[in-house]
Amino acid sequence: MRSNRKLTRHWTDGKEDGVVRIKVGGINTTKKRLASGEIRVYRYHRGTKTALPGEPGSPEFLRAYAEAEALRPKRAATLANELAEYLRSAHFAKKAPSTQREYSRLCGKLESAFGDMPLRALDSPKAAGVFLDWHEEQGLDTPREADNAMQLLSMILKRAKRRGRIRVNPLSEGFERQHHGDRSDVIWTEADVTRFMDGAPVELQRAMILFMHTGQRYGDVIRMRWADYDGEVIRLTQRKTGEPVEIPCTRALRQMLEAMPRSGPYILTRADGRPWFTDGNDKALSKAWAAHMKVAGLWRADPAERLQLRDLRGTTVTLLFEAEGCEIGHICAITGHTLKSAHSILERYRKRTKAAAVAAMRAFEASPSAAFANRLQTTPVADRAAITKPKGTQDVGWYRLPGSNGRPPDPQSGALTN
Repeated sequence: MRSNRKLTRHWTDGKEDGVVRIKVGGINTTKKRLASGEIRVYRYHRGTKTALPGEPGSPEFLRAYAEAEALRPKRAATLANELAEYLRSAHFAKKAPSTQREYSRLCGKLESAFGDMPLRALDSPKAAGVFLDWHEEQGLDTPREADNAMQLLSMILKRAKRRGRIRVNPLSEGFERQHHGDRSDVIWTEADVTRFMDGAPVELQRAMILFMHTGQRYGDVIRMRWADYDGEVIRLTQRKTGEPVEIPCTRALRQMLEAMPRSGPYILTRADGRPWFTDGNDKALSKAWAAHMKVAGLWRADPAERLQLRDLRGTTVTLLFEAEGCEIGHICAITGHTLKSAHSILERYRKRTKAAAVAAMRAFEASPSAAFANRLQTTPVADRAAITKPKGTQDVGWYRLPGSNGRPPDPQSGALTN
């Protein structure tokens, strides 16, 4: 267990009226359970990996920390400086709180691995290999996180090069992603939903209905308020895009909402009435959902095959697309995407289902422009030989069409002859 949080400690300097405040950063904290059952805490200086004895703020701790800092290369000349600069940037400040927390965590991970790397080392042709080797190693256990960390590092290096702080971005040619999950074919079927709902706690049943009938992202759904619902429409501003959306409620959704107790400001709550998120954690519903997936027999060992809560968004898009009269623009109005990205929505989310294929072929059969193709039938060779070929026409082969009385099409117009 590791923590990259900055530690702030207060202690007296031996005088009754003297208080010294010191902010100490760059500390890795680990906990280890001893054979006796005691849990012991160990702290290390992140830049030099030096063990730091004593409690944070104690003279012993601060003395060791100062000695480790003296051994550390100057931050201004290392990659750690660029990571810290980004976390202070306006670009970072504009991110959503959840994104800021994730980027801060990933920056801590990157600093642990490369924080003491001198910026001048980025000029070496071997620098890219150092980053890519680390990426592949991390990808063995956590491929998605390895990709996210490398993408963040690439962006930070790009910013540094634009500002003239480095001459070369070793990741300018990109990197091969370790995570190859394509969830466009992963949607919840009727059987999956039925199996999940059977025996699910009522708070999870409500979540299923709200997710499926709104098509919104996880972070937006768990934060939906009763004030967003006026009895007919749910109105919200998406946290990721900042786009306002209005979602007309289906009969099924209205029926559920009208029957629910309003024990707090949020529509979805836990059994005890608390919301599914706090300022520092919004994964509680996801964990409860996964736990019931195992109980319902829907859990799959392979993450690529495992149904996830976030797949309900794609399921809603698929069902909307298959609904009669529902066009791409209608889907965008609900999901909050722009029309420009409509086709990418379908490429990402829409599964090629049997219902879509059946609808397409029914349209083909009803299309006037495909009428000639729908009349095509085969004719036995013997029957075709008995049919007199019109004079002046080439023997290019043709088939008897229903309603043609066995005669070939008119050689000039192609129309059927009687």
